[in-house]
Amino acid sequence: MIVLGISAYHGDSAAAIIKDGKIIAAVEEERLNRVKHWAGFPLESIKFCLQEAGVSIEQVDYIAINRDPKANIGRKALYSITHSVPWSFIKDRLKNRSSVTSVAQTLANELGGDPDLLQAKVQHVEHHIAHAASSFFVSKFEKADLISVDGAGDWSCTMFAQGEGTTIKPLKRIFFPDSLGVFYTALTQYLGFPHYGDEYKVMGLAPYGEPKYMDQMREIIPSEPDGLYKLNLKYFVHQQRKKSGSWEDGIPVIHQLFSEEIEKLLGPTRTKEEPLEQRHRDIAASIQLRYEEVLLGMLNYLHKLSGNDALCISGGCAMNSVANGRVLRESPYKDIFIPPQPGDAGGAAGAAAYTYVSKSGNRMEFIPTQAYVGPSFAEDDFYDDFVSKVEVIDDVSISRKDDEHLFSHVAEAISQGKVIGWFQGKMEWGPRALGNRSILSDPRRADMKDILNLKIKRRESFRPFAPSIASENVSDFFETDYDVPYMSMVFQIKKDKRPLIPAVTHVNGSGRLQTVCKEENEKYWNLIKAFEKITDVPIILNTSFNENEPIVCQPAEALDCFLRTKMDLLVAGNVVVERTGASSAT
Repeated sequence: MIVLGISAYHGDSAAAIIKDGKIIAAVEEERLNRVKHWAGFPLESIKFCLQEAGVSIEQVDYIAINRDPKANIGRKALYSITHSVPWSFIKDRLKNRSSVTSVAQTLANELGGDPDLLQAKVQHVEHHIAHAASSFFVSKFEKADLISVDGAGDWSCTMFAQGEGTTIKPLKRIFFPDSLGVFYTALTQYLGFPHYGDEYKVMGLAPYGEPKYMDQMREIIPSEPDGLYKLNLKYFVHQQRKKSGSWEDGIPVIHQLFSEEIEKLLGPTRTKEEPLEQRHRDIAASIQLRYEEVLLGMLNYLHKLSGNDALCISGGCAMNSVANGRVLRESPYKDIFIPPQPGDAGGAAGAAAYTYVSKSGNRMEFIPTQAYVGPSFAEDDFYDDFVSKVEVIDDVSISRKDDEHLFSHVAEAISQGKVIGWFQGKMEWGPRALGNRSILSDPRRADMKDILNLKIKRRESFRPFAPSIASENVSDFFETDYDVPYMSMVFQIKKDKRPLIPAVTHVNGSGRLQTVCKEENEKYWNLIKAFEKITDVPIILNTSFNENEPIVCQPAEALDCFLRTKMDLLVAGNVVVERTGASSAT
């Protein structure tokens, strides 16, 4: 059975393909068309997935879409009546595009297939069911509690469910307009971060402040007696608008979500041009802490319903790695799975997984390397192009090395403070670079964080970097020993180890780790071990390979990024492009 999953007409459009229970390929459209958070139709992603699976559109059995306009229709009607809202508000806000409804026919036309031979049946999967499937059905768990949390989808903002075998059973939903995701996004906008996906900046800023505004946060999002929550809607406007967002030329825009009452409660809104003050840092710390309180309250509620020890977290809010670390340490759950792409893009894989499981009656195949299902490139296909571009540039050399010499050479360069563009194998599926499209450097250098933010990434100085650590060494450096392959949790670094790795230690002593095991990414693991052999530190600083753009996908993009920034080495496969002059990052 072949199932093509699609997430379209929303930020981070994507496609994924499942063949006989295995995710063959998945990619976000932004990686291919280079428009960050692309919100249109993911045509290039679909083409890639079909090519990678070796099938044509005529051979696809099902096309799964991660939303269902008919879902929760009664709740939508009730909201319209009880809030004196015209039905046109609901209709306009949630209407489905005809191009999605006729997606199979559209694809046949776009891909040059024969419409008469098209056999694919279109399956609409409710938004949060798709999220839950993107985590539970690709996990090792036979039984688990499931929570999906984001802004809103199909009129639902949070879903509690239980997964067992081949079934997902919803237990409770929190409906629009009561959205924990909207709370976080609205306050992100208030702090002067207006772009789609800027919430991670608040999470990064929070450790620099003190949570002095908790009374105000609990006024904005009060808790219910059962551990759930409701928004105080006087502080928001999303419930009054036909649309909370829009997109033009594929670029998603979230309209302002907070009302002027927020300013009465917290003070003036910061514009993105204004400098950050301590008040803003304290508000960020308070936003983050209140989010964590609400999430933990919901998980206590869910655990009382089922008593399961295992938990799957999905939805855009599952990318809050600080909160996820607290969930592992402080919630009743003992084992937690968060997929590499828990957000809306991941809904493409989730819709496909749900459709495959429900139609076949079989579970998905668990794949340890499920984060690495994007495009890859053979060295022979790009080496000559690299040579032609590099040989005309002074102080830049190019060579090929075997694995043994490659790892020792790159590890030595990192230990000398050099910055490496590391381009390997299949591109990561998800928002985070996990050692295949990464910029790497020495975590021991206290100045490396500022060097990378200023000279390479060209972004805010408070933004942190992740420690990639060999999985067998986690307990040596972190207070919590747990497998975190997708950089989805933040743990405290042991106090005696913090001076050893200052570049990846947050101001509050924590780190958003990525555990790397040999079975999942052997080449990256080998590099980390080569660095350990030189330094006795089994950790490399890892950040995404990009510069204010989507993560690089193709070799040419990696070379362009290397040449226009001050990276010292580009390592693409076993090809090494190296600056030999003084124009380096350090």
